[in-house]
Amino acid sequence: MANDINRLIDILYERIEDAKAPALKPNMSMVDRDELLDLLDELRAQLPAEIKRAQELLAAREKFVEEAKRDVDRMMRQAELDAKAKVSESEILYAAKEKARQIVGRAEDRSRQLYQVANEYAEDALARTEEAVQAALDEVKQSRVRFRTASAAAMQEQRDKLDGKNSPDGPAGDM
Repeated sequence: MANDINRLIDILYERIEDAKAPALKPNMSMVDRDELLDLLDELRAQLPAEIKRAQELLAAREKFVEEAKRDVDRMMRQAELDAKAKVSESEILYAAKEKARQIVGRAEDRSRQLYQVANEYAEDALARTEEAVQAALDEVKQSRVRFRTASAAAMQEQRDKLDGKNSPDGPAGDM
């Protein structure tokens, strides 16, 4: 999915970089507006899938944590049953409780690690997606400004030509 988003961003960059410059405006570029808007629509359509993927990862992490807690509870109950069966042997009881504490500690540490990894992944994926979308949006905004500027200049040239033909000093007044 991330590859599709990167591919779309690469296509947007290529279209903008390959855009032809008008003859009188070498620092301007003309792009196929509909094509770029279609690419942005496709990009926008794929973003919810990336977010859903991050949410699924978080849900899987929560499920793992719950399973780990259940396993710990089960191990604790088993350790307690074992310890009660050997109440007269205090050293065994102490060892079982200590082992249960260690298991709980390891499970809690593992749970914290998984939670942190899942959060970092989700944050990273969302940040990259946000950066990619922002970069694409910035490029589209810049292209739009350049298009408007080029369009306004072309319209002004047309007006100037028409004004020159209709003025008394122009070609229509020479007749």
